[in-house]
Amino acid sequence: MPATIDDTYAEAFRSIYSAVLITARDRFWLDKAVQACTGNASSTILCDCEAGLDRFVLASETPDNRPGAIVQFHVPRFHKDREQRLERSLLVRVSQNVLTCPTASAFNVLPAETQWFPLGRKLAYFGDGHQYKAERFGRRCWVVPILSGEFVIERRCGWADGLMGGNLWFFGATPDGALEAATNAADAAREVPGVILPFPGGVASSGSKAGSKYKFAIASTYAEYCPTLRGKEGVASRLPEGVTSVQEIIINGANLPALAKATQAAIAAAKDTLELLTISAGNYGGRLGKSFVYLHPEKQPA
Repeated sequence: MPATIDDTYAEAFRSIYSAVLITARDRFWLDKAVQACTGNASSTILCDCEAGLDRFVLASETPDNRPGAIVQFHVPRFHKDREQRLERSLLVRVSQNVLTCPTASAFNVLPAETQWFPLGRKLAYFGDGHQYKAERFGRRCWVVPILSGEFVIERRCGWADGLMGGNLWFFGATPDGALEAATNAADAAREVPGVILPFPGGVASSGSKAGSKYKFAIASTYAEYCPTLRGKEGVASRLPEGVTSVQEIIINGANLPALAKATQAAIAAAKDTLELLTISAGNYGGRLGKSFVYLHPEKQPA
């Protein structure tokens, strides 16, 4: 019997983001570059940004005719210094994890006429004066001499408005049921272009709420949904009957239609999972963000 789909919505909030196209000699080194530059970027609760793989790109569709992958980097828009934060994250991650990866190059994805960072120029200082400008593959690039040959990076990296915080919760009768459903959902959502799932394997095992009893913490465990706290004095459990485990997926992306499409793909892939009782989502009644991703597709505005 399919799981119940709650009549609710996920509450996404605004971000700014950049997208970088990484290319490499082969899929092995491409994967290494993607994994390295998107590491430790699950949640902006403590990470500098939220990052992840958007999609792989065929060699026939990349500037240098090599295997490629597009990665996204998101920073919440509510930070007053959001542009500085995003630029810093890009510079650190591309310079330390793409420049250093054998055979890798980096190119811009988003429009870079009015909103852009001089990522190529700043990274190129690693060349210690030997770096130079050149047109490569029809793009304006910086070329940095390195021990293995040269590193090519496009001069500008554009940025744009995006969304963070789309989510689904999977309530399982067993831990295995909740995890299998979330895994199936994450795999399906990843197939939708324009979105990323920043948590390990696409799944967040420790869904949080905003705020904490401790003043220094901006987020904390969602006690009302922790199975082991059901029945504890002072905890008003909100778990449905029979639920022993909850897993979550988080979806960031370019826009609301992309998040909505990924959400529906995830629900379709997970709803028939054995030992899955309910699919729901977390929201704060519009206090966090104004972009709602409805679980029932007929309620999603066109």
